[in-house]
Amino acid sequence: MNNKIPVAVLGATGLVGQRLVRRLENHPWFELVAVTGSERSVGRPYGEMVNWRLPGDPPTSAAALTVQPSKPGLDARLCFSALPGKVAAEVEPTLAAAGHVLSSNASTFRMAPDVPLILPEVNAEHLPLVHKQAQRGWKGFVVTNANCVAIPLALSLKPLDDAFGVEQLFVVSMQAISGAGYPGVAALDIVDNVIPYIGGEEPKIESEPRKMLGTLVDDTIVDAPFRVSAQANRVASRDGHMLCVSVKLRRRATPEEAMAAMHEYRGRPQLLSLPSAAPQPLVVRMEADRPQPSRDRDTAGGMAVTVGRVRECPLFDLKYVALGHNTEGGAAGAALLNGELLAAEGYLD
Repeated sequence: MNNKIPVAVLGATGLVGQRLVRRLENHPWFELVAVTGSERSVGRPYGEMVNWRLPGDPPTSAAALTVQPSKPGLDARLCFSALPGKVAAEVEPTLAAAGHVLSSNASTFRMAPDVPLILPEVNAEHLPLVHKQAQRGWKGFVVTNANCVAIPLALSLKPLDDAFGVEQLFVVSMQAISGAGYPGVAALDIVDNVIPYIGGEEPKIESEPRKMLGTLVDDTIVDAPFRVSAQANRVASRDGHMLCVSVKLRRRATPEEAMAAMHEYRGRPQLLSLPSAAPQPLVVRMEADRPQPSRDRDTAGGMAVTVGRVRECPLFDLKYVALGHNTEGGAAGAALLNGELLAAEGYLD
């Protein structure tokens, strides 16, 4: 008997949607029963309509699915949304009102006061906030994952904040071209170049970690009190966002103490043994020249954050380098892990 939970992928033809489709193949808990796309693809087999950009071919079971419109009536309680932000703003409330649960990668509702911005290793305890969405008249609800830089940043800060307290930080990102979606950045712009601007990125890096590391008090998220200053840059790596972080702590810590806190840290996904969770969410490298995108982005299938070069900072207390896979752990994998958390905690019952 098949007891798997039926799920849908919204915006399944895009790059993040494709990664979700691939991750759902042979998933132990979920069965992909529906994919949605634009009007030009509706009514045709997914395998014919998708411009598959990942290695190999689309999973056979997914390829046979007929692309549907992103409307209520999908035979799936849980929908993974890989929709663009403007489309998500129209589609996701309609689906939530009709009773669907959405685990969304879109930025549209991330900072809404009644929508939990979930990174399961960091703030699984924020999930009860979804009950507040009933005030919108929704029978279902929306949970979002964070920006693909905010995820590795918040995860690397979590054990430091727990053990020593974070007061302020400065972060410089070096973000892969895949973060711009397909086809990404024009070659004549990025080859032999660094672009020191990514529209809308720095405000997300400065705000989203504070919400994730905040506290749920009386159905309201109280943001973490630390301050963040961010600068975002586009660089010519294919996948993997690298962050150079300098952090001031409330209680001083040696690099060795900080590395031990990161190395030993485990979150709710590890305690629950969620299928997509990295066994060790933060991997600390001791080599002088690590992490590197081409060597470390696929650690734990792209679901772990790699940290290296942890050392004293002459301006603040510590500085380090963190690396996360932007389209796996920072997007598709993040949405999937949120769905697994919802299932494990009984939110899909």
